[in-house]
Amino acid sequence: MGSAADFDGWIVEQSAAEPAEPFTFVVDSAGVLRLAPRRSEHVACAGGDMVLSAGEIGFVREAHQWTVNEVSNLSTGYCPDIASWVAVARALDAVELRRPCGFTHEVVFRRCPGCHECNVVREDEFVCVFCGCALPAAWNVDPAPCGAWRQPGAPGGA
Repeated sequence: MGSAADFDGWIVEQSAAEPAEPFTFVVDSAGVLRLAPRRSEHVACAGGDMVLSAGEIGFVREAHQWTVNEVSNLSTGYCPDIASWVAVARALDAVELRRPCGFTHEVVFRRCPGCHECNVVREDEFVCVFCGCALPAAWNVDPAPCGAWRQPGAPGGA
């Protein structure tokens, strides 16, 4: 979706019940917003390609325009850092959607240096749920097993 007209055309094609729950989204490597039904896999939504961000997004109709009422970086396929918000904001601005100033629900992902499993950090407990190792404070999820997301500015990243 590269424009407001693209979004308007897409949203009217959705059933009346669909906007009641969030959609799966990715921001592709070109910065374009891609949307799919919530139960879709992020990697499929991206066509298996690298992305700048991924997560779930919800919309509401307010004063004759669509607004983003919730957006998260919840994607266990790509495990994007919360810093990926910048790409999401740009993509939503390109589609002329009103949006919050950040993720309404931030998910913190870390890869365990011991067992190499991807973890979701909850309640600031930076401990691997699989092996008990300490998790690093900085985002460290490379694109290999968890997905194909690269932090903007990182080697090979967008």
